[in-house]
Amino acid sequence: MSDGNLNIVLDDLTGSEIAAFLQAHIDDMRATSPPESKHALDLNGLRQPEITFWSVYCDDVLVGCGALKQLSETHGEIKSMRTGADARGRGVGGAVLQHIIEEARKRGYTRLSLETGSMEFFKPAHRLYRRFGFEPCAPFAGYKEDPNSLFLMLSL
Repeated sequence: MSDGNLNIVLDDLTGSEIAAFLQAHIDDMRATSPPESKHALDLNGLRQPEITFWSVYCDDVLVGCGALKQLSETHGEIKSMRTGADARGRGVGGAVLQHIIEEARKRGYTRLSLETGSMEFFKPAHRLYRRFGFEPCAPFAGYKEDPNSLFLMLSL
């Protein structure tokens, strides 16, 4: 980000600030997606051994987050990508996405997948993922075909 120092840190999800930030994420998903199409994880869902979670700070202000879930030895899933409303359009999403892709490569994954909403609210995310080379794919890891979901993958 041009207007501050961006810092991506491993987060154990015990702080109240990240809890509130993730609750805003859940609230946005509830407001835009039908209940059967909401796949955002709450704190307990994110506190799993197969999930690594990062928080993103700009000048000590929480501005974003993202997680990487191990689906297999060669396949990861991006979870809980969020940029705070005040930081949208300032490079936070791209920085955390790049961080997750690099981590997936270090782990030896050959594929990185994600599910996001298909509605207008999610169009900026669609542009971000496509800019990084993600392409539409079939549902994966237990997801079902859903008109409210867009499934994307990146070959690593």
